Amino acid sequence: MGIAPGKTKTAYYCTRCGAEHSKWQGQCRECSEWNCLVEERVPQKTAKGKPAPSTAVALSAVTTDKAEGFASGITEFDRVLGGQAVPGVSVLIGGEPGIGKSTLLLQVAGGFASNGMSVLYVTGEESLAQIRIRADRIGIDKKGVTALNSTSIEEIADHIASGKYQAVFVDSIQTMASGQFDSPPGTVSQVRECANQLIQQARANHVALFLVGHVTKDGMVAGPKVLEHMVDTVIYFEGDSAHVYRLLRAVKNRYGSVSEIGVFEMGPKGLVEVANPSSLFLSGFSSSPRTGSVVAPICEGSRPILVEVQALVAPATYGSPQRVANGFDAKRLALLLAILEKRCGYVMSQSDVFVSIAGGLRVTEPAIDLAVLIALVSSAVNRPIDARTVVTGEVGLSGEVRGIPMIDRRVAEAAKLGFKSIVLPKANEAQLTDVSLDVMAVKDLQSAVDRLVG
Repeated sequence: MGIAPGKTKTAYYCTRCGAEHSKWQGQCRECSEWNCLVEERVPQKTAKGKPAPSTAVALSAVTTDKAEGFASGITEFDRVLGGQAVPGVSVLIGGEPGIGKSTLLLQVAGGFASNGMSVLYVTGEESLAQIRIRADRIGIDKKGVTALNSTSIEEIADHIASGKYQAVFVDSIQTMASGQFDSPPGTVSQVRECANQLIQQARANHVALFLVGHVTKDGMVAGPKVLEHMVDTVIYFEGDSAHVYRLLRAVKNRYGSVSEIGVFEMGPKGLVEVANPSSLFLSGFSSSPRTGSVVAPICEGSRPILVEVQALVAPATYGSPQRVANGFDAKRLALLLAILEKRCGYVMSQSDVFVSIAGGLRVTEPAIDLAVLIALVSSAVNRPIDARTVVTGEVGLSGEVRGIPMIDRRVAEAAKLGFKSIVLPKANEAQLTDVSLDVMAVKDLQSAVDRLVG
């Protein structure tokens, strides 16, 4: 039986992956997320002619003319983007409310304008007066930036199609709405359709498109997961109110590396680039030896950064011992504690264990394993580590210290900041080309403990 004329057909869409369901159910059948289905109107399908057939072309015959990209002049931003914004690229930037997404993009827009580009900044959340006040505060080039206050995706698409602009910023995609749907902005169908129209127009007109996306309580970009698949680059702007620094990290990039990070410091005049992140994360580091404190050289992409690992081991007073990790994976900490107890005989089952990466940075690189374990032993036996020594290495389940990449860059960064010695895996010793530090190469965890803690 068909649908009666004038009756609105609805369906249930998953807010996480965008899958369509004919009826409500507790769990999405596509992504297995619970309690994520919302009811929305299904747009009426219009009759369309058969599309023109596409022509198959040999891969060797495909032209690869490289278009000249756009540089914002903000080094930290350009590094994460892959060096430049390619014409037609679509970039999605997500972050928590108040983290500084709008400030960052307005500074980038001003940077493009300073380089002679025509820029359109679209806002659906703020008035043009608010944008002007922020622009005055951070001191950007306002003459080259055209501002538009609109939430109509058709109107914005017309501006892109006009060919007047080389870069377009949309803040934010969740506030945009298409006239094809009667659902409110931010719903699955609206976000998907608005993003699709903008991306298609940007590619057709060779415009660099930047979209701001809100995030959920889990830290993911709000809206259907397909939104991240549609764009070329996904960047997260990270940080918290307890620290002034902000991290720009790419999790998807079709035109560059996904392992690079950009470091900024939030100031009264906007975001300021941090050229030497090591000095920022070691700003509170003491040159006098302290128990449970170890400096580790990590690499974020091609950039070496020195961070301080702090550990505290204390007797458990009641109940089950606590395992608290700040800036470090809690499951990885449990694994390292098991290795320490099994391979070195340090009993941790009756102790509370706390590990923190000073400065609020979150580290996922395995090369920090050895520094975490040495810091734990230092705190457990109450013996300090030489403050002029840095420690790096990945630790395996049998207690072996495994080799790590880019060892020369880590050594050079430590030497530049005045450290005197480094503990590293034995496998990396032969790879050193410029030995500017005293090197202690170790094969296993026990050897490192004996040499550093005794």
